[in-house]
Amino acid sequence: MIQQNPVMRICISCRKTYDRKNLLKITKDHKQGFMFNKGMGRSAYICQSKKCYSDSKIKKKLQKAFKTFLDPEFIEIFEKEIKSYYDYPNKGI
Repeated sequence: MIQQNPVMRICISCRKTYDRKNLLKITKDHKQGFMFNKGMGRSAYICQSKKCYSDSKIKKKLQKAFKTFLDPEFIEIFEKEIKSYYDYPNKGI
């Protein structure tokens, strides 16, 4: 039986490498817009550390990762999603 290695991704805030299953995935699809934990397209990952998701520069880091301007609506949705995700860590994964 072949043993598969875990898929590793880098947190955009702390720049540490984690298993993809332990990260929050934010994806920008050119047709559907931004999605959390699903979709294909340009993606950014944030780890479960409180320091990372409450980083004061997270908006700028997301803009750089997606190579686009993020409107205030998305930032509000992102903050709500990040709070609900970290209140219930098994949700969506």
